[in-house]
Amino acid sequence: MANLFTSNSQLSLTPLGAGDLIDRAVRFYRKNFWTFIWIAFPPVIVGTLFSVGWTLLGRSIFSISSYDPSELVAYRIFTFFGSSFIWLLETVAVLTIMGGASRNFVRHLLFGEPITFRETYKNTRKRVFGLIGASLLIAVLLGIIGTVILYFGMFIAVIAIVLIFSVFTFSSFLAFIFSLIFGLTVVIGTGWLFFLLASRFAYVPQVMLVEGLGVFAAIGRSINLASGNIKRFAALFIFTTVVTYSALALLYIPLGWYAWINGINILLESDMAPAGFVIASQLVGQLSFILLSPIWMIGLCLLYVDERVRHEGYDIELMAARRLGEIPKVPQTYVNPLQPALSNQPMPPVKNKPKASKSDVTTLDLK
Repeated sequence: MANLFTSNSQLSLTPLGAGDLIDRAVRFYRKNFWTFIWIAFPPVIVGTLFSVGWTLLGRSIFSISSYDPSELVAYRIFTFFGSSFIWLLETVAVLTIMGGASRNFVRHLLFGEPITFRETYKNTRKRVFGLIGASLLIAVLLGIIGTVILYFGMFIAVIAIVLIFSVFTFSSFLAFIFSLIFGLTVVIGTGWLFFLLASRFAYVPQVMLVEGLGVFAAIGRSINLASGNIKRFAALFIFTTVVTYSALALLYIPLGWYAWINGINILLESDMAPAGFVIASQLVGQLSFILLSPIWMIGLCLLYVDERVRHEGYDIELMAARRLGEIPKVPQTYVNPLQPALSNQPMPPVKNKPKASKSDVTTLDLK
């Protein structure tokens, strides 16, 4: 069997399941831990500085130490809207940088190219405006979709629970059991609906950087490519969320211990806590974001490559590109059904290129 790739070319033909996806994402993260940390560090640390500065500005404008209710309300509104806007910009920046990392990561999967800080930011700089626009559009759309689905689910759940208790007036126990069952059903249903819609935007950065498409073309391409990945997308999201909050809990333990020995009630008096404690709590939250956001990017890149291999024969396309060169351009009046294996990027040279044969098989390393 002729092997056209480097040592990066062994993959079982079994599609990646949710467990395989998470396992391999964690393995890649462990192998390139410090590189991914440095890649995620700049946008998060800038967002942290702005967030801390906004909090300190609010404390200097409003007299929260006077326990004046109007001052506290104004301070909370000021910090809420400011922090939400800063969080949105930080999320867009992280999505943009992680989108730039996707091309470097896909080349690492295909050809063993090392993942580097320099290459990631070089790729980001080339498509920075498109990535920012796509990330902002995705963040806003998912925020709106998530909010609508959440409140719709809550409305349905409340109406149903009221009807259940009105029907089972003779037994509070039965009313509670049926309300619990229906509530869990609504939670699962709304979650599935959100992941169904959110998963359609999962591959936009990868499509833009790997296939060289524009923002709206990449969205359409991602929608077509993402069919059937809801379970794996949901598993990756839930895993990342659980691990993030677990890391937050571990990091907040020493901070909570410090607050306890200094008599700070972090539940009731967080707004009036010392500035040092507020800054430290924000740094802890951002640290968990730096540590775990790369797992999300790695998982999405693995899903992207896996979907193209399973649905489009991406490994065969890469073999053809290595032997025959890139797909020829067609006139603009024609629609080319083929997508480039890796747009505008020369394929790595192959030493001792073997002759083509029917037994040639190429696979991708997602281990």
